[in-house]
Amino acid sequence: MFMLLLISIVIMIITFIIMLLGSIISKKTFFDREKNSPFECGFDPKSSARMSFSLHFFLIAIIFLIFDVEIALLLPIIIIMNISSFFHWLLVTFFFITILLLGLYHEWNQGALNWVN
Repeated sequence: MFMLLLISIVIMIITFIIMLLGSIISKKTFFDREKNSPFECGFDPKSSARMSFSLHFFLIAIIFLIFDVEIALLLPIIIIMNISSFFHWLLVTFFFITILLLGLYHEWNQGALNWVN
């Protein structure tokens, strides 16, 4: 039991010495505000957190997520074709793709797909 405690203390001392040496060696002589500040997606972290956010960017991100999920839902349709009858498969696939196209038309009609403002 004493040997285990002694080994643990030696390991902690060695770890502390290595951390101390690393901290002393890596000290920079020139402190730059930009290099020492955290980088948060191009925003200055010392400014106000209530910055205006582009609603157009948000809508494009939501549209991307919606169509990404829809593609993930389209992939099993190929596998289902072997399991179900052709008529039911064709009906479900046609219905699903019709909903996708109507949603795309609605987004296009509302102007959400205009990339350049």
